[in-house]
Amino acid sequence: MSDPKNAAAGVYRPRSISRVRAITITAMLSAVAFLLMFLEFPIPALIPPFVKLDISDLPELLAAFALGPLYGVGVAFLKNLLHILIKGTSSAYVGELFNFVMGSVFAFTAGFIYRRRKSRTGAVIGSVVGAVVMAVLSVPLNYFLVYPAYVVCYGMPLEAIIGMYQEILPSSDSLIKCLTIFNMPFTFVKGILDVLLCLLIYKPLSPILHKGI
Repeated sequence: MSDPKNAAAGVYRPRSISRVRAITITAMLSAVAFLLMFLEFPIPALIPPFVKLDISDLPELLAAFALGPLYGVGVAFLKNLLHILIKGTSSAYVGELFNFVMGSVFAFTAGFIYRRRKSRTGAVIGSVVGAVVMAVLSVPLNYFLVYPAYVVCYGMPLEAIIGMYQEILPSSDSLIKCLTIFNMPFTFVKGILDVLLCLLIYKPLSPILHKGI
């Protein structure tokens, strides 16, 4: 119970304190997500080397579960903003925009479902659905936005890009085939990896993420 006198004097402000702490945790998770963007590596036997695996969406999931789906979107935004401000962009911001949209869809979907079914099962269902939505959405975004931008920004002919896929699977002779056969399942697996890591570390981090919120 709060003291009315203290409340009237502005001393007791639980909502304000919680909001400040939530913003602080969002900023911290965004910084971690930004650093994780540099820990990326190719899987050349399964997908062309310019498509790399990273776990920078993990902090977005943590924020979505601990604070709410919009905070997950906030982490995705701040992560890419930091990337632009500190490292710059080589894709006319298209790569950062794509990363933001993918991370936002993933985290928001997972957090939205978890909000309505607050249990480990709800978290798993939300995360898997989020990974599926992210993977499916990656195809049109890559087809209409990302790869055309890469052709312009890097001066790499589309035929050369498709050729990299054909070195792995000769029958992938069109961009839509490449994205459907390679990128969509790759994006899904990438999301599931984030889910597994989130489930492993969420409980130990929960006291820190929830304290005072």
